[in-house]
Amino acid sequence: MGEPEKQDRGADFYSKSVRAGKRTYFFDVKATRANEMFVTITESKRRFNEVDGRFSYEKHKIFLYGEDFEKFRDGLNAAISFVENGKNTDDDQQDDKEMSSAGLDVSFEDLGGEDEN
Repeated sequence: MGEPEKQDRGADFYSKSVRAGKRTYFFDVKATRANEMFVTITESKRRFNEVDGRFSYEKHKIFLYGEDFEKFRDGLNAAISFVENGKNTDDDQQDDKEMSSAGLDVSFEDLGGEDEN
């Protein structure tokens, strides 16, 4: 993947962009000050401002650290699998119960009223 000690802090070791309709996703591998690799996932949407007649880009970023890769991958794969075949596995249901009982039940409406389109 690259050697963090030989590159500037904040430099990208790997970068991949994926265009998907109105959105572009950027997957970048970077290193912390302690030279631990992490991934940033950025969603960029082009927006038109009717007031000034110009385009701008709205960006949302996720930082994903090594200790979370396996759980993130499992969660993403489960969500994609559900979309593709409409089934929720028993493991997924158990994880949902554990999160809810731990007081981690979060509603996305709580995060703000942004338009998702």
